[in-house]
Amino acid sequence: MAHYTDILPNGLRLVCERTASDVVYCGYVVGAGTRHEDTADEGMAHFVEHLSFKGTARRSSAAVNNALERYGGDLNAYTNKQGTVYHATVLKAQFARAADLLTDIVFHSTFPQREIDKEVDVICDEIESFKDSPSELIFDEFEQRLFAGSPLGRDILGTARRLKTYTTADALRFTRRHYRPGNAVFFLSGDIDGKKAARTLQRLFEKYPIPEPEPAEKAFAAAPSEQIPAPAAHRFDVSVNKDTHQAHVMIGAPTFGGEDPRRFALLLLNNMLGGPGMSSRLNIALRERAALVYSVDSYISTYPDAGYWHVYFGCDGADVPRCCRLVRRELSRLAETPLTPARLAAAKAQLCGQIGIAQDNGESRALALGRTYAEYGTVRDVALLRRNIEAVTAEDIRSLAAEIFAPERLCRLVYMPKAED
Repeated sequence: MAHYTDILPNGLRLVCERTASDVVYCGYVVGAGTRHEDTADEGMAHFVEHLSFKGTARRSSAAVNNALERYGGDLNAYTNKQGTVYHATVLKAQFARAADLLTDIVFHSTFPQREIDKEVDVICDEIESFKDSPSELIFDEFEQRLFAGSPLGRDILGTARRLKTYTTADALRFTRRHYRPGNAVFFLSGDIDGKKAARTLQRLFEKYPIPEPEPAEKAFAAAPSEQIPAPAAHRFDVSVNKDTHQAHVMIGAPTFGGEDPRRFALLLLNNMLGGPGMSSRLNIALRERAALVYSVDSYISTYPDAGYWHVYFGCDGADVPRCCRLVRRELSRLAETPLTPARLAAAKAQLCGQIGIAQDNGESRALALGRTYAEYGTVRDVALLRRNIEAVTAEDIRSLAAEIFAPERLCRLVYMPKAED
């Protein structure tokens, strides 16, 4: 697919993927995630994301929500540790309307206090819902413990106590500092010419200019990620009693940043171990053979300067020791014995096939386009990715497994059911 990149006069980066589809996926990636918050602004990135839908200088909250829906389109957003993403899905005839709306809510939201007072309760309910879902909560707590003391260890949602103190002035202060064109990427996937998209955006910024920030804010917003040091990982082995029917277990270890050349071997290693296929080693060991779990999966979480690998499963509390032994046995096998040529070829074929199929999901592909360009300044090249995967050797995988799965590196977090009275 053809790609077009550009930088507008105001510093906004643009990346476009030209496809034959009448459906357009577009949006902004803003370099304002949890890791960019000051200590006093815990939860502010996610807070601002919610409030950006509550009105701008030109649109009411209702007008924001109906602007695309009336044409069958969709508007959404999410916040992670690395940034905040606002995205829309529309037919290509509505692209200009979507670009107008997205630009308005990203750069011109007003954060009315009456809306803040209402939305804080919604976010607090979201926080409580996570506490009621141990299978989701354990992922957040694992990362908090692994990167304790670093912005990457903060909870994206923040705390109810802190959220209830935020005001319109706080939201405006945060967005003036971070929501700058030079700290954002506009991404687009669909049958829209890249130069046309650039002209559309340029007209929007000329028609609705963004006030100049204070000198200190402007200097910070130019490259906020450069001011954040790479986090140090911490080892832990913790068991916590919870009001749950089953135990929830996570085992993992720190890895490396998203540009490390070993990432291709890690993709293969993770996919073989606990990827989405029923044939993964952990699924066969814990479910198919031992019948101890309903599902078991492994994941890679990667930031430009850090990362970690982790396994999650739920089981009966009495089966936790046995499940952990089985997991460690599979880790040891990969660390000690190189794959045979046949197994290596099969692993590569499976992963490349999954990557190819995933390309058929237009929204996921567009979001990946925006995030990759925002975080690394490059366009994801699927053909190159496949070539790099094919170049991985059996020894690459074994040596990486020996490093990551070393017992002294492994961390564990267990939610154990409370004993019945």
